[in-house]
Amino acid sequence: MTQLVLISRDYDMSHLIPPIQRAAPELKVSLYSTAHAHDAEVAVCWNPPAGAIATLPHLKLVHSIAAGVDNILSDPSLPRVPVCRVVDPHHARRMSEFVTWGVLHFHRQFDRVLANQSKEIWLRPQQSDPSRCTVGIMGLGEIGSPVASDLHRLGFAVRGWARSPKNLPGIDTFAGEHALAPFLQGTDILVCLLPLTKATRGILHARTLGQLRPGAKLIHVGRGEHLVPQDLHAALADGRLGGAIVDVFPNEPLPPGDPFWSAPNLIVTPHMASVASPETIGLQVAQNVRRLVRGEPLDNLVDMARGY
Repeated sequence: MTQLVLISRDYDMSHLIPPIQRAAPELKVSLYSTAHAHDAEVAVCWNPPAGAIATLPHLKLVHSIAAGVDNILSDPSLPRVPVCRVVDPHHARRMSEFVTWGVLHFHRQFDRVLANQSKEIWLRPQQSDPSRCTVGIMGLGEIGSPVASDLHRLGFAVRGWARSPKNLPGIDTFAGEHALAPFLQGTDILVCLLPLTKATRGILHARTLGQLRPGAKLIHVGRGEHLVPQDLHAALADGRLGGAIVDVFPNEPLPPGDPFWSAPNLIVTPHMASVASPETIGLQVAQNVRRLVRGEPLDNLVDMARGY
């Protein structure tokens, strides 16, 4: 019987035990705090404590419960075993719904309408054709590409920036570090959908935000560590940014009293843009463990050099 252990620093993962066992009743699943956890051959993780994975002497596989694996790869003591991630088949659709809402919120000036309501001001904001609004997507992978295409179909002028060249119908694409500034300079609404790597950590800093068109908006649904909080606060406070929707933060949950709660023209959402269901997580983890046991290629295997 293959044994799995669920490991997280601050997230209760006990609700994942039933769906994993429903998908593969032959597996034994336990929490890291239990007596026999150190006998596990598979570690199923979200934000595990540093060094925890290295305490498993029989480890053969590490499996994230999400698409992101930076919280696992950042551990310098991580054993040299395969790392897999969960790829929810509905992830792109949910993310596109969230981003489309955010783009329409700013394009149709609902931010101004809501601010006016609190002041009892009746003012109809001037509307414009979506083709006059340029949405810039940072990250054109499995999620960013369909998001960009969906916005293009709605009539927005869409551009995208990625590590390597991409070819998407109707989308102006930019690739590589040298192309970042031209990409930003023509953007009205910036959407961050990048993976978290050494190159992208802290990429939403003062220089990046300052290269956008004056009064541009930000929709951040990538990874919390992309963001330099004090730089976003400053850009909102002095008007360089006209508004922002932030779904992911360097430290979650966002604590009471954090300046983000009261930042001007900022909407805080609780990491809800797109989350894999427990059933999807359970099924993909179970399938990969069975593949491991049979010696078959693993699904959604992480490229350790790229970090995703």
